[in-house]
Amino acid sequence: MGLALEKDAEECYSVDMNDAVRHGMCVSVLASELARELGCDEEFIHKVAVAGMLHDVGKLQVSPYIYGRRQGAMKIEEMRYVRLHAKLGAEILKREGYDQDIVDMVHYHHENYDGSGYPYRMRGEEIPLGARLIRVCDVFSALVSDRPYRKAFDADTAFGMVIDEVRHFDMRAFLAFQRLINTTDIMNRVDQVLHGDIPGLDEK
Repeated sequence: MGLALEKDAEECYSVDMNDAVRHGMCVSVLASELARELGCDEEFIHKVAVAGMLHDVGKLQVSPYIYGRRQGAMKIEEMRYVRLHAKLGAEILKREGYDQDIVDMVHYHHENYDGSGYPYRMRGEEIPLGARLIRVCDVFSALVSDRPYRKAFDADTAFGMVIDEVRHFDMRAFLAFQRLINTTDIMNRVDQVLHGDIPGLDEK
């Protein structure tokens, strides 16, 4: 994936824990609705929603590099360390007894359809479907969120940037995501999650 777009996806926890929670909620909403758009059953939709919420839990292990960071974008060597978060997250969830499907979705959510992702450079349908859905939703959510080094992109601009990187996504998932963004009120829900009042968040 293009460096700038990939960095956005990796730095989604770069400000503070509240932003991390909002990002997880956003990915959960998008990925579960994407699964529903694809006609998946309710059990699978629930698993995708859980995995979307927890997909970056491994970043708790690399928090010195990201939480509270306000001085700018991560350096390349820091990004390499942060890229361990998918594997670390899977290990955390497995230890806590989460369903293996959820563990796998978290483990492989940075794999790209064309084999250019990480940590294992899996390609195509080797990547679990849930991870493929979370992949596109994670990138889009990062783009429509504020970063320390830039303001959020509007939905149209963000989707255009996703189109530029379409080779990295499952085309069936991408086309369903396009329908979701263009024909539903999902962006209202995304805006509420990213900017609205959520009990327990942003409280001093």
